[in-house]
Amino acid sequence: MIHPFHLHRMQAGEQSPKKAPEVEVMVATEEEESEATPWRLILYDDDVHTFDEVINQLIKALSCSHEKAEEITLKVHNDGKALVYEGAFEECLKINSVLQEIQLITEIKG
Repeated sequence: MIHPFHLHRMQAGEQSPKKAPEVEVMVATEEEESEATPWRLILYDDDVHTFDEVINQLIKALSCSHEKAEEITLKVHNDGKALVYEGAFEECLKINSVLQEIQLITEIKG
């Protein structure tokens, strides 16, 4: 828990204390950092699924156009992997669960 800063007001004629002032350092917690970090869902190439299977599953998972799903599928095929989604962790999980319905190889990175 981060405590509020306290100010010491001196009365007229009062001298400032000689000791070193206390300093409070604010440190971001891991939870705060993880909430601000965009999560990425990566789809990897495999030798099992056809282009049509991957395209149809991407359309189902992302609610995207056939063209967008085809673009992602071609990137996976050519590069070995592709970014499918970047954003909230919960959305990554939701999309990932749809892709894994047909055992596509995926990874969520944060």
